[in-house]
Amino acid sequence: MHVIIDRNRMVHDVQHVAKAVSSRTTIPILTGIKLVASQNGLTLTGSDSDLSIEAFIPAVENEQELVQIQKEGSIVLQSKYFSEIVKRLPGDTIDIQVHDQFAATIRSGSSVFTLNGLDPDEYPRLPQLKEELIFSIPQDMLRNVIRQTVFAVSTQETRPVLTGVNIETDEVGLICSATDSHRLALRKAKVEKGSEDLHFQNVVIPGKSLQELSKILEDTSDSVEIVVTENQILFKLGNLLFFSRLLEGKYPVISSMIPNQSKTSFVLKTKPLLQTLERALLLSREAKNNVINLKTISSDQVEITSTSQEVGKVTEQIDAEQFDGEELRISFNGKNIIDALKVIDSDEIRIMFTGAMSPFVIRPLDSDHYLHLFSPVRTY
Repeated sequence: MHVIIDRNRMVHDVQHVAKAVSSRTTIPILTGIKLVASQNGLTLTGSDSDLSIEAFIPAVENEQELVQIQKEGSIVLQSKYFSEIVKRLPGDTIDIQVHDQFAATIRSGSSVFTLNGLDPDEYPRLPQLKEELIFSIPQDMLRNVIRQTVFAVSTQETRPVLTGVNIETDEVGLICSATDSHRLALRKAKVEKGSEDLHFQNVVIPGKSLQELSKILEDTSDSVEIVVTENQILFKLGNLLFFSRLLEGKYPVISSMIPNQSKTSFVLKTKPLLQTLERALLLSREAKNNVINLKTISSDQVEITSTSQEVGKVTEQIDAEQFDGEELRISFNGKNIIDALKVIDSDEIRIMFTGAMSPFVIRPLDSDHYLHLFSPVRTY
């Protein structure tokens, strides 16, 4: 194999593909990035067997030559060295030549590296998916959907299905939800063209896969094509393919968790509430559950308090609007609320309570396509 590649494009695509390579794998071949040179261009692949990313660099794109194929072939090179070398090479192009015994010489400018490679025939093949369930969504919207849900997945492996984000369809579009059983983030999104009968449920994508995908997605309205199968999901972004294994298990039925009415509700400004909770958490974050207390003190004010027996106490009042219902006193995990407020894009939120020991809902005031649900904390 012998190829000469545009350095900038190579750096860009190697960084994407390296996201799928795990340093903790016990399979030596999966610590590498596979390079395959063909007449059409160069294909790069990284995988940890759960997540696989394939990037294709065409020989010519937009009338610009990106790859010169001197000799077709393939090689697997150690990701941790190869990706760092590529990033630091001095020239505008990178010349990669593979010799006998899978040794590769990498030249750029006056710099020459020789790397020991691995046999590309041992590299696992990417799954071939039946493209029956397909739909599209703009990249920027998908990025937002991930941002507004993935933070709520469980980090505990005791219930593996909760470490992922569940996606399903309804008559309007996509419903994405994440829960760790103490909090729930729910986001709805309209999809663009899809399979004629686009209907699926219990498709659970690992949170880690979505976090890596969100680093690749760009702030553009270009579409991502999504292919759903029984145990894999594929995201197609131009010349990049992002495969992820799906999690097994039955995801909880979310619709039954969300209360329809409230005994107490009011509107608060998002940023002042976030800042108040961050101050309150300064004292309670050492304690279990990051407990913060909230009580209504009038129809236009609520009081936030946090107490630590070892440290002290903080009390703060914030203005409320559109107060409706009974007086209320409730305790909750302050960190969970802060996480949710950070991903809410609305200036104001409505909080709806159904009682001191029942789950409560936070919704952005100017949007009905996402909400957050929280369990209170028992403090007695």
